Amino acid sequence: MKICVAVFFGGKSTEHEISCISANQAIHALDKEKYEVLPIYISKDNEFYIGEELFDLANYSSFINDPAQVLKKVTIYKDGNAVKVKPVKGLFAKEYQIDVAFPVVHGTNVEDGSLAGFLQMLDLPYTSCDVLGGALGQDKAAMKDVFRAEGIPMVEYFVVYNSDFEENYNEYLAQAKKLGFPLIAKPANLGSSIGIEVIKNQKEFKEKVSECLRYDFKVVVETMIEDLKEVNISVIGTNDSARVSAIEEVTNGFLDFDKKYQPGKGSKGAKKLGAKAGAKGASKGMASTIRKVPADLTAKQKKTIEDTALKVFRVLNSFGCVRIDFMIDRKNNKVYCNEINTIPGSLAFYLWKEDGISFDKECDELINNALYRYAKKSRKTYSFDTNILDNYAKK
Repeated sequence: MKICVAVFFGGKSTEHEISCISANQAIHALDKEKYEVLPIYISKDNEFYIGEELFDLANYSSFINDPAQVLKKVTIYKDGNAVKVKPVKGLFAKEYQIDVAFPVVHGTNVEDGSLAGFLQMLDLPYTSCDVLGGALGQDKAAMKDVFRAEGIPMVEYFVVYNSDFEENYNEYLAQAKKLGFPLIAKPANLGSSIGIEVIKNQKEFKEKVSECLRYDFKVVVETMIEDLKEVNISVIGTNDSARVSAIEEVTNGFLDFDKKYQPGKGSKGAKKLGAKAGAKGASKGMASTIRKVPADLTAKQKKTIEDTALKVFRVLNSFGCVRIDFMIDRKNNKVYCNEINTIPGSLAFYLWKEDGISFDKECDELINNALYRYAKKSRKTYSFDTNILDNYAKK
């Protein structure tokens, strides 16, 4: 009997479409001989849908703004020890029983621990970080606070809060001057390079930070490394065991949203993949980035990045497959940790294939890890018998 794997994607997030691209790649990488694959699309108003149309990314533009016209709206509920998916309409519509959830979501309201909390309430094994790991990975300000507490190397930064930006503007400006221009400003809870601004001088500070505050209540302002080498590494594992991938060097400079995902904007992000790499009509997404693998690093830099990545994975309570981004200042040869992506674009399969691990094998490992974590957690005690409510019983 095949394991039913529900691939969750979409959601009320600025990275909704990017999630669709990543998920479609995973849907086609999962081994159909082992798994019954059930794509579950989360609409932009956080409703669940299923349908055969979800297997082909070329269909998505026809329903993304009105999925009910094409897809079947479903409810997901717990029935004893089982988790079931039931269409809202149709008395005799087919129901599905999910064995494992495979979240491929990006951004707020989904990747930030929100979906993980829902899956935990269902008592369903899932392949990604839990609530705490997802929340820390999404909030760059909280993430950097943990980095600082754990001694993880990073560039200097401060956090601007929407609630007092106008009132305390001069204090924030003073912090910016202390760090020195140019600076990078980015919304604390967005990814895919959405909303990132380069602040070249004092005159631009208010305008650029205000632009970032359109997207979030907090903005991280940090030192900009001008002579920058950007390198990324992936980690796969559990609380007990984790390992690192090859290290890539991104060679086409700073990647804003357009360069990553828009055709004709400096990347091949909207070109089609072949069947081996993903789906009919699927985009390469982050897999299209111009990269050098392995990165050109000294032995010391390589070891620093690998050791730091494993430490970040542990202290941020990570699980599954993550990508951790590093920056190297060529002037002083220093390595800085930038951030973690708890569910990275394309699930970072392009890094694991350098070690001979195909995308389908990566998916297998994520599912096996999810089942392992579930079995391990099932042995823990989360409740105990008490008679406290007896004190409130009617006499």
